[in-house]
Amino acid sequence: MKFLLETIRLGLTNLRLHLLRSVLTALGIILGVASVIVMSSLGAGGMREALAQIDALGARNIIVRSVKPAETQRPQGDNQSWVAKFGLTRQDLETIRFNFPEAERIVPTKAIGGQVLRNEKRLTSQAFGTTPEFQDAARLRLDRGRYLSERDMEDRALVCVIGDKIARDFFPLEDPVGQTLRIDEKVFTVVGVLSPIGLAAGRGTALVGRDLNMDVHVPLTTARETFGDATFRRSGGSFENQEVQVSELYLVSKSREDVLRDGDRLRRILAVRSTGLTDVQVFVPYELLENARKTQLQFTLVFGSIAGISLLVGGIGIMNIMLASVTERTREIGIRRALGATRRHILWQFLVETSVLSTLGGLVGVAMGVGLSFGVQWGVHSLPDLPLVGQFFNRDANLPTQVTLWSIMVSFAVAVATGLVFGLYPARRAAKQDPIVALRHD
Repeated sequence: MKFLLETIRLGLTNLRLHLLRSVLTALGIILGVASVIVMSSLGAGGMREALAQIDALGARNIIVRSVKPAETQRPQGDNQSWVAKFGLTRQDLETIRFNFPEAERIVPTKAIGGQVLRNEKRLTSQAFGTTPEFQDAARLRLDRGRYLSERDMEDRALVCVIGDKIARDFFPLEDPVGQTLRIDEKVFTVVGVLSPIGLAAGRGTALVGRDLNMDVHVPLTTARETFGDATFRRSGGSFENQEVQVSELYLVSKSREDVLRDGDRLRRILAVRSTGLTDVQVFVPYELLENARKTQLQFTLVFGSIAGISLLVGGIGIMNIMLASVTERTREIGIRRALGATRRHILWQFLVETSVLSTLGGLVGVAMGVGLSFGVQWGVHSLPDLPLVGQFFNRDANLPTQVTLWSIMVSFAVAVATGLVFGLYPARRAAKQDPIVALRHD
């Protein structure tokens, strides 16, 4: 123990006497560890956000959406009575209900109207008739008021629940609950406002097909009786006349273990009535959730490998400096050997120095990496407030990070191991010095 403590003391003393050189030697390790942690946190943060968006759609949900086939074109001539018919039908809905009696819930939606209006404000309709179960199926939360009820369905009530963006655009200075808006010529009373839904960008919108914050929900019975199946919309100077009986369908499986099997079975059932599923799309968020997790591992390995090159460069730097130190301290080695130090003593002295350099470098690198990971996320939010350049950045810009324990442990362990491996050759070279030759060294 006394030998070990004395060896450590000598190593620390030598590093302190050459402080600037020691810091520069450890710099490669510091930057390597920091880069591994930052790259890993960026990858983990981005994938965490993607996973959260997918999971927000419900890991037990299967979403079936009616889509207009590419081959559905308006016939030649100005035929105003032509209507594009496609998508799920009410017969398809009954077939699905018959084949999935074990499903927790099956919730249809139906697109209605051409425009949503209030005073001079108007938007292309994103209104849907649905049932009270849709709130649980789509995992919607209420900001105020209430959602649709069974009484609304029975009474075919002219009431609606609106998304957060509709509430802010149409009712900027007042509480929307109790106010009215129009869907085409029909007046609806707002009974509830949905909380903001964080799927306005990225994978969430790609799956849902729209920004849910722009939704207007009315009772399904009201939608069918008041608007029928046909919708006439004007968009970008063109007109669309469509007939879709069921715009979207949420099937909620009993468990995550059942959802993949149910998704495959649902595709087979729909394929029977629609060859190639040209007018129907089936989405299973859980499938994307599993794929995203696998992709996360691949990204993490790639990012870690790229950042690990910095550790390799840091290790080479330690070896170069220690080789130079061996040459510089040849006479010191000869004196120690002449006074009784063995080759093992010399070997341990140089290994202690490289171990201290790599360990301290690893600790500083961990602190720097964690700090930069949090700093990057904070800095992106602050960019729009900077003078001159702030105008080029979006206030909604976000660069999520997530510092992972494994990245800290692995990067630190690799840093220490790198220092030992690359310091072993200079230490062995120093230990093999002939004491007489070393004493004669000028």
